[in-house]
Amino acid sequence: MLNSPAHPPRVLGVIPARLASTRLPRKMLLDIAGEPMLAWVYRAARACTVLDSVLIATDSAEIMALAQRYGFPAVFTPEDCASGTDRVRAVAQAIPSDIYVNIQGDEPLLRPEHLQALLEPMLTPREDGQVVEVSTLATPCPPEQFDSPSAVKVVCARDGRALYFSRSPVPYDRDGLGQGVPPLKHLGLYAFRRDMLERFTTLPPSRLEATEKLEQLRLLEHGIDIWVAQTPFDSRGVDTEEDRQAVEAILYAKAAAAAGVAQP
Repeated sequence: MLNSPAHPPRVLGVIPARLASTRLPRKMLLDIAGEPMLAWVYRAARACTVLDSVLIATDSAEIMALAQRYGFPAVFTPEDCASGTDRVRAVAQAIPSDIYVNIQGDEPLLRPEHLQALLEPMLTPREDGQVVEVSTLATPCPPEQFDSPSAVKVVCARDGRALYFSRSPVPYDRDGLGQGVPPLKHLGLYAFRRDMLERFTTLPPSRLEATEKLEQLRLLEHGIDIWVAQTPFDSRGVDTEEDRQAVEAILYAKAAAAAGVAQP
C-alpha cells in the first residue's frame, strides 16, 4: 500500500525497478564502478532541481532493502505490472502529482540535464496554446549506432512532435548525400501529465507496438502526440554485460577526469 505525502509534488520522478530482467539478470543490483546501478540513477535524478521528488517503485524485497540501506525513498508496487509505465501508474494512483517522469532504472549515465530538457516542453507554455501531455527525449544518433536495432531512432515534425519511432535506420537517406535530416536516437525517458498516464495504460496494445516492440508507438497509433525534446548528451542503457563494462569504463573515466588524474 502506498502512502500519499502531506504535500504532493508537482513533478514526481519515478524509477521503476524490478529484478526479473531477461538479458542481464538482477541488473538493478549490479555493481558498476563501485555502486549498484540503481544508486547511480537515483542520485542523478535527485540532482535535477526541476523534480520535486524522486522515488523508486519496485516489487522486489531486495531492491526495497537496497533503497532503505542507501536512504532512497521507495514504494512497493504490484508484481503484475506489465511495464515500467504501468508501475509508474501504480504510483500515480496513490500519490497525486501534476507530472510523472518515468526514469529508466538501467540508465546509470543519466544526467540532471536529461531531465531538465525532457520537462522543458511540459513546463514552458507554448505560443500556440497547446498543452503538452507527453514528452520524451532524443539526442543526435552516433553513426555507428544508426543501423543497430538496439538504438531506437525517432523522426520528428518541425514543431517537435514525434512522427515515428523505429529500430530501423530512419530517416533513410535515399540518395546517400548525407544532406538530409540528421538522425536522432531516442532516449527512453518519458514525462506524462496525470490524465494521459492513466489513459495510456488503459489503451489496448497496438499493432505497431507489437511489431517494433516499442511501447511509445501505442500512443502514436491512437493519435496521441508525443513531443520530443533534444539534448546533446548521449546515454547508454545497460542490457548486457558488454553494456555494463562500457558504462563502467565511462564512469571511471569521468571520476578520473574530475579528480584531475591523467588517463593512460
